[in-house]
Amino acid sequence: MNTELQANKNKNLIIEVNGKQYARYPVKTKLITPEDKDISIVVEEYVKKYFASTGGLLPEDIVFVSEKAVAVTQGRSYHIDSIKPSKLAIYLSKYVTKTPIGIGLGSPQTMQLAIEEVGTLRILFSAFFGYIFKTFGVRGIFYILAGDKARSIDGAVPYAIPPYNKYVSKGPIKANQVAQKISEKMGGIKVAIVDANDIGVNILGWTSGVYPKLIAKIIKDNPLGQTDECTPVGIIREIK
Repeated sequence: MNTELQANKNKNLIIEVNGKQYARYPVKTKLITPEDKDISIVVEEYVKKYFASTGGLLPEDIVFVSEKAVAVTQGRSYHIDSIKPSKLAIYLSKYVTKTPIGIGLGSPQTMQLAIEEVGTLRILFSAFFGYIFKTFGVRGIFYILAGDKARSIDGAVPYAIPPYNKYVSKGPIKANQVAQKISEKMGGIKVAIVDANDIGVNILGWTSGVYPKLIAKIIKDNPLGQTDECTPVGIIREIK
């Protein structure tokens, strides 16, 4: 494996899961923009560069790609000033728990995107039961009921790489198809599209041979990082 690239800050390259050890290698790319219409081209280019002086990918390797990078290439990332929140979005966002590492749906803009993605009725249903469960000390029910589309929405945060510190994004569409296209572009390698942050991991799309629960465990510490690393692509390799 290429030794010129190092682990992201505060991240380890090696993790043990179910008695096996896996290396996770972050791949640095250029800043991905909406002009990059095909994420598979970007992934192929930079993974090839990563392996320029070595033997390339192994058949059992898994390439994983940040869902935000995919969303950007699909035109699903928006400047925060371009979003006009409804009164409902403004009201509901006030009751979302915010954390130091992510705003979630705790801004009127991200809540508005959630309403657009899953519909007003589902958001209201999720908010009602989320509130009921929260009174009993159970958190996170809102996001479970609202579903993957709501959970995948990313807010504008100051620590993100510019200009995306002022952008919000929806999750990618047809994530399984995107994963398959990347796989075909790279000779059939296994691929996963992941929504990962320092709180948790959600696997949005994958190709045959990928086990989402296992991938979630392998990248549970978010080895790609979520600030200015510019590493939206990673490689998982089991260590023999």
